[in-house]
Amino acid sequence: MTIVHLRRARTSLVLDARGPGLPRVVHWGADLGPLPAGDLPALVDATVPPVVPSSFDAPTVLSLLPEASAGWSGRPGLAGHRDGRDWSTAFRLDTVDVDDPRGGGGEAVRVPEEERDHGGAGAARVTVRAADPGAGLSLTVELTLSAAGLLTVRHRLRNDGDRPYEVRELTPVLPVPAVATELLDLTGRWCRERAPQRHPWPMGAWVREGRHGRTGHDATLLLVAGTPGFGFGHGETWAVHTAWSGDHVTVAERRPTGEATLGGGELLAPGEMLLGPGEEYATPLLYAVHSADGLDGLSDVLHTHLRARPEHPRAPRPVTLNVWEAVYFDHDLDRLKGLADRAAEVGVERFVLDDGWFRGRRHDRAGLGDWWVDDDVWPDGLQPLIDHVRKHGMQFGLWVEPEMVNPDSDLFRAHPDWVLQAPGRLPPEWRHQQVLDLAHPDAYAHLLGRLDAVLRQHDGIAYLKWDHNRDLTEAGHAGRPGVHAQTVAVYRLLDELRARHPGLEIESCSSGGARVDLEILRRTDRVWASDCNDALERLSIQRWTGLLLPPELIGTHIGPERSHTTHRVHDLGFRAVTALFGHHGIEWDISGITATERIELAAWVALHKRLRPLLHGGRVVRVDHPDPAVQAHGVVAHDRSHAVYAVSRLATSAAQVPGAVRLPGLDPSRRYLVRPPAGVPEPALLELAPPGWLATDGGVTLSGSVLGSVGLQLPALHPEQALLLEVTAAG
Repeated sequence: MTIVHLRRARTSLVLDARGPGLPRVVHWGADLGPLPAGDLPALVDATVPPVVPSSFDAPTVLSLLPEASAGWSGRPGLAGHRDGRDWSTAFRLDTVDVDDPRGGGGEAVRVPEEERDHGGAGAARVTVRAADPGAGLSLTVELTLSAAGLLTVRHRLRNDGDRPYEVRELTPVLPVPAVATELLDLTGRWCRERAPQRHPWPMGAWVREGRHGRTGHDATLLLVAGTPGFGFGHGETWAVHTAWSGDHVTVAERRPTGEATLGGGELLAPGEMLLGPGEEYATPLLYAVHSADGLDGLSDVLHTHLRARPEHPRAPRPVTLNVWEAVYFDHDLDRLKGLADRAAEVGVERFVLDDGWFRGRRHDRAGLGDWWVDDDVWPDGLQPLIDHVRKHGMQFGLWVEPEMVNPDSDLFRAHPDWVLQAPGRLPPEWRHQQVLDLAHPDAYAHLLGRLDAVLRQHDGIAYLKWDHNRDLTEAGHAGRPGVHAQTVAVYRLLDELRARHPGLEIESCSSGGARVDLEILRRTDRVWASDCNDALERLSIQRWTGLLLPPELIGTHIGPERSHTTHRVHDLGFRAVTALFGHHGIEWDISGITATERIELAAWVALHKRLRPLLHGGRVVRVDHPDPAVQAHGVVAHDRSHAVYAVSRLATSAAQVPGAVRLPGLDPSRRYLVRPPAGVPEPALLELAPPGWLATDGGVTLSGSVLGSVGLQLPALHPEQALLLEVTAAG
């Protein structure tokens, strides 16, 4: 039919859609430029694999949906059956429609608005339709290349037969060239999310499965393939993200036949996705991104795309005080008013009342599900506290955990059947709680009604901290697996609640960072990266969460001097520098701190507010430093006139003096003034005399070329200390 070449930003996508089978991705990666008409067929022909001995008599071509009927012997793109039949497909191409305002092959078509929102303005789209009449199935493949150069892929499978068809797996995959020989992804656990792991890409499949019923602390976030030794600022990389908040799979596969693929989709349980005649199943969006400039290039594409979304938060991200680590379940109006007074003094803009405000909630073993204000603790309701907070000009936020229920609750006692469960038994308890079955119409209606009532009955709740503190284990609905239906119902609940309360902001908090994905973030305004506020742990957690998300979507709070979760002790400067680079806040009982601490805390908050337009709008850069005890990162304005960098010492180094730190991202031809920002204390230094340029208030002025290629010799910081540098264009 046609060869399609789409170009956006620094990315090209070339599809061989000449039939008769499903199209082949000829190229996904670096921009190929405006190819002459004759070059596209030549490119396609030049990339067809040869016929080799002891193989098929015709070339084996990897299509948009790998099929055994085309000779594919790796992981199947589609696994399913109809009573043991129709287990193999041979799709034949029907139509290829191209919607590319900037020009491209194929017939231009109008794409419905609801299908365009994930691509954004200026996106190019290809819609491929194919069918296998013998198997009674139709397939639609949707590819969207956003203005930022981010590619998304989604499959839609329809049952055209007269009997049910069970979908066991439907996974979009994309080819990766042979130069990508290393893999990097992330794993983790509670309070230690986003731990990187990398290794050579061997033959076979590297499969990352999430079976938590939520995204999971150990979710890969991005699965990255790259050229040998790729880093933050160098190497060619390809990456995928599975945008789904339930069970999912992300996979990298390299075949002895030469093909290499990245892909991801939903992980379906047996019998979970049974399509009746005429019914359709749509995969989660697979986000795919390429960079010629290392991991930072991947982040740049992703951050640019996310910031262009219509739902991306536009107002300045308010500095937030969450009261959990200040009061826990001990709610007292006067004490909380006093805490709000101190919060206002240091510059807080949003005050969040955490767990413990609803009926029976004096500890974590009871009350979940009973979403009424506890009259025993709040005899006059929450409005007096809300009014006091708003009198200071602060927003008011409230913690909820709507998807959960304690067995010790009025809701569970009345409706034990409203819980996700296998027939005849409850799942093991986790934090003394079970999961409400939101696919149950009555449970869904009850929960929506209660949340809606809480918001309507109080004047001034602007924000919900939406928690989710357990995995979905044996998550059954009506006798069948229920994770898919639960995930869809949660999305519907969030959508409906926000439609009823325009302007309401919601945080995705799930035992910290266990629900961080781009589908939940279409409905929420930030994520809580971790329940750990230990600044040393947070440096790594935030660094790798930022691989996917821009700083304004990541909650980063200053915790107490002694960490709640690790008991490690850090001074305020280290905690403040670490928390500066995100959606800034405080998770600390500041009602009892000294006057000196209040002054310093207020100075850090003021600095964040001054730098906020840069931090929440600039390009994130991370430094590839040879010393593992040194971590450096920054944010650079898109016009490269202003930047801020943090250099942190994680531990002692093998060398007495660490090597110079380069400052990437600046304009090589401009000169810059570099110095610590005024108004906040500098860290205690290990050496008696710091480098000369740092010893003067004037700082140092050098070209962006020198700062990016040579760098600056920084002081030998004590372990667990950080130095902040502000960089401004000189003239």
